[in-house]
Amino acid sequence: MGILSRFRDVMKANVNHMLSRPGDPEKTVNEYMRNLNSDLGQVKAETAAVLSDENRAKRALDECQAEVNKLQRYAEKSAESGDADKARSFLEKKVKLTGKRNELQAAYDRASAKAQMMKHMNDKLVADLGQLEARHAELKGRMASAKAQQQSNERNASAGRAESAFKAMEDQANQALNEAEALAELRAGTQEDDLDELITQLERDMNADAGNREKENQAPSADEELAAIQEKLRK
Repeated sequence: MGILSRFRDVMKANVNHMLSRPGDPEKTVNEYMRNLNSDLGQVKAETAAVLSDENRAKRALDECQAEVNKLQRYAEKSAESGDADKARSFLEKKVKLTGKRNELQAAYDRASAKAQMMKHMNDKLVADLGQLEARHAELKGRMASAKAQQQSNERNASAGRAESAFKAMEDQANQALNEAEALAELRAGTQEDDLDELITQLERDMNADAGNREKENQAPSADEELAAIQEKLRK
């Protein structure tokens, strides 16, 4: 699965929707928690590698930019001393290196977008896991309370009255849980547009075309830069 598809699946996963499926709720929670822990472990390992790639791309970009800046300084000093040919030579090297700089910038932008995706996935999985752990504890507490109440009712009332009391308590607990789920899903719905915008932006960054970026950042020719330097010196 590509990182964009995986990112979309993880970010749009709804814990409350998963838990609303019919069946044993505790079994559903345990199974989903195991899956989340597995995904989280993989994402953490991949995130470390992606961040390393991002840092490496940033270093390469910074080194290239420093070299471009150095050639610019050399050209300006040569022009100041009246050596136009030497200044032009430095500027020609700078123009070539600027093309490489643009490629490195595009590579860094892609690496940075990928790293941002991995961080978002990691944060989402951690949040979902925390929500499930809280739900798991809640289910256990409800089951223990229901069992204790049922035992108490069985000791102090008829079986019919005990069943009625247990059912009333369970209905009340379920109503509170359903209200919480409805509120959570309502909030999730309001965040859908923001999430779609985020995914769209990250897709654009991930699919950035180095050729288009180079065209947008097309460096002036050596002669044009030399003319600009000489014009600046005359002021």
